[in-house]
Amino acid sequence: MRGMDDNGAQVLRAANRLGVVFFPAFDWAISPTHPEREERLLYTRDQLQEEGLFDIPGITEYRPEFATREQLARAHFCLTSVSAVTTESHLASAGGAIRAARLVLDGHEDRAFALVRPPGHHAMRVVHGNRGFCNINNEAVMIEYIRDHYPHPEGRPLRIAIVDTDVHHGDGSQDVFWNDPHTLFISLHQDGRTLYPGTGFPQECGGPGALGRTINIPLPPETSDEGYLYAITHAVLPILEEFKPDLIINSAGQDNHFTDPLANMRLSAQGYAALNAALRPDIAVLEGGYSIRGALPYVNMGICLALAGLPADDIREPNWTPEMTRQKPKVGEYIARLCDAIVDLYRNPPAKPDEGREEDGWWVHHRNIFYDTDMLRESRLDAWRICPECSGTGRLESGSDRTRNSLCVLIPRHACRKCRLEGLRQAREGKKSGKYAHVLLLDGDSGRGAHDPDDED
Repeated sequence: MRGMDDNGAQVLRAANRLGVVFFPAFDWAISPTHPEREERLLYTRDQLQEEGLFDIPGITEYRPEFATREQLARAHFCLTSVSAVTTESHLASAGGAIRAARLVLDGHEDRAFALVRPPGHHAMRVVHGNRGFCNINNEAVMIEYIRDHYPHPEGRPLRIAIVDTDVHHGDGSQDVFWNDPHTLFISLHQDGRTLYPGTGFPQECGGPGALGRTINIPLPPETSDEGYLYAITHAVLPILEEFKPDLIINSAGQDNHFTDPLANMRLSAQGYAALNAALRPDIAVLEGGYSIRGALPYVNMGICLALAGLPADDIREPNWTPEMTRQKPKVGEYIARLCDAIVDLYRNPPAKPDEGREEDGWWVHHRNIFYDTDMLRESRLDAWRICPECSGTGRLESGSDRTRNSLCVLIPRHACRKCRLEGLRQAREGKKSGKYAHVLLLDGDSGRGAHDPDDED
């Protein structure tokens, strides 16, 4: 929107108060030449300053605070410890997401964008190291913080929706919230048959206690602004309207851009702005995006303007032409059919998860997980108690090339009495057995991070 300054001249004013939490992590990189390196946000910083973003009334820049290791352990089982798999940059990145949430939920800002790195959406519930450039899932840490500190005034569980628009399937976020009926996870990504991590298909609908709460929309290569906006309008928004979330979070990956070196999509900076204008998330958190000069400065500017309720029509990336982001008719036809199927799948989820089997009242699933950055292999045996009263206790046995087999027990928030007692029993008996290198207990309602069951109060 436009207002008037003291001299009667027109000036831009944010329609929505926007807080931008900026943490470029200039001292952290996987390697000097890795796509996830120090200068990834350097040009974004220059662009936002040169364009005068923070001179617009209603847009304010903030610095992150450090997340505590206990806060990270509210979302993750870190083996062998939080300190073993994180650096101070990870604490600042997760802390930046928490700061963004606080700005909105404390009423200081209408919306917030955590422009932070390292990214996080490939980090799963159990963490042995770095995979997909991610150690810690920033959104998961933020959501646990929100649920710990901002309970719903009516006492019911908060309903939170995550819409992941990174070009890669958010397999880590899917894993963390796989059996959480109060979190809707929607991932729009390049089809896993053509891109890392090779997952994210429609039949992956969630765990036995949360069927239909995982929504995957695998888009074909060369999807452009047109295709993404169609998927948002015809699949994501109708599902959000039916789910009725209390809070919408955008995992704002930017590697769908037509210049990104790691993928094959055709989104433009204006497309990103239009996507966010349609989605209207309360909080956005930066994920991927590796076209450091050609995309990130312009896309981040577009997202900021859209979140602030301002037009982004004047943004043009270097080398942009209409042909760069033109979509073939057959791509649009495919997306239209896909979106119809996705909405129907949300309304009519399957009777059981797509993988695994039922054994003695538990849903059991064996998984092999590859940490492509650290070149680790993890073997995980997941078991979830099937419960008619709550989402059920989880028992995760995990070992890797780095850490011997360990037992991680998750008691979900709002667990029934039987599941809570069963979780405590599993942890204590696992500890007494001497079979495991580590035994960790994470009780969602306790306010504590994952800990040794012998330390239970």
